[in-house]
Amino acid sequence: MRINTKIRYGLRTMIEIASSTDANGMLQKDIAKNQNISLKYLDPIISSLKLKGLIVNSKGRGSGYRLTREPKDITMLDIYTAFEQIIVIECINNLGYCDRSMHDCKGRNYWNEFKNEFAEMLRSKNLEQIIEETHYECNGVIAEVVN
Repeated sequence: MRINTKIRYGLRTMIEIASSTDANGMLQKDIAKNQNISLKYLDPIISSLKLKGLIVNSKGRGSGYRLTREPKDITMLDIYTAFEQIIVIECINNLGYCDRSMHDCKGRNYWNEFKNEFAEMLRSKNLEQIIEETHYECNGVIAEVVN
């Protein structure tokens, strides 16, 4: 399984916005600069996050972005599904895809369970936890964990 770039950059964008202390929100140009993402590539990422209802403009058009909920209330499933549905194999979401999908497929239950477990794994981690896990304190200085 491969997580696409939009999902990865979407998470980085959400972390950047959640970490901002500016009451006016985080400007898109600053997100792009801090995360080394081109403004052109960041546009559809921001649009997807807005469409999913995860972020809004702080004070209307041209202002910074802020989260619509607390980081603890935004799961990785929310972020993932802002960009893609969870599709493990085509016949789970589309019963007409294969003649064997409903009756004769011995593997269907396994793949459906796999999909549900993957969704649960994404649901089990929230943005606040992700942010906390990437930083640790050493002698009063916050440092980022490098993997």
